[in-house]
Amino acid sequence: MRSTLSVVALHPLANRFGSVADAYERGRPNYAPAVVGALAAELGLAPGAPVLDLAAGTGKLTRALLAFGLDVVAVEPQPEMRERLAGIIGADRVRNGIAERIPLEDSTVDAVTVADGFHWFDRPQALVEMRRVLRPAGGLAVLTTVPDWSAASWGHELGTMVMEARPEHPYFDGPAWDEVVRDAGGWTEPLELRVTTSQPADPERILDYVASMSWVEALPDDERRRWLDKAAELVRGGDTPAELPLHVGIGLTTLA
Repeated sequence: MRSTLSVVALHPLANRFGSVADAYERGRPNYAPAVVGALAAELGLAPGAPVLDLAAGTGKLTRALLAFGLDVVAVEPQPEMRERLAGIIGADRVRNGIAERIPLEDSTVDAVTVADGFHWFDRPQALVEMRRVLRPAGGLAVLTTVPDWSAASWGHELGTMVMEARPEHPYFDGPAWDEVVRDAGGWTEPLELRVTTSQPADPERILDYVASMSWVEALPDDERRRWLDKAAELVRGGDTPAELPLHVGIGLTTLA
């Protein structure tokens, strides 16, 4: 049976992603095969295994999962993101939905993945839904991307600008994912891995990345324009290596 949970409103900051779908697609990093290989190995996923990618956005992780050979269905609540996603991977793999009310039947997937999205959920309720759609011993992978700008001349200053613009935010100010999982019960002890790869870097891609941040988009119009203009002057006027490191944290647990 499908979920009968009531609809949960999106976090106000999460609602901002629909208006930056193009910048998100251009600026957000892609996931290297090593990332999916690591989570698949830990969760025992073979090619063809059914996987749910929650809060899929424009499908950055979804595409890497498909390239590995997994049978992926992607769930995304934002129409603008979902349209981009469907255009890339095909509408048959895309569903409109949220983590607290997953539009899948019970016991249909071997794993659930969430890339840079777990903090937006009503996490206890979302974990109940994940348990419902997972098969016995199914797994959860919570991914967090952390770009490393330290080799760029503008890295420290732009990083400071980003953090100073940030309001209260559920990822930075809420409980860690593993704490939520332990409190929920019914899951194995969480495990964390880190995979570091390199990503192509150029000024415009960096500027798209910061423009796609929810709290930058949420700034008042005049303030956002001034902020983005300052970021553009800083990045375009500085030195940007051809590639920069990307650290991907992979949190893993399975049904107990």
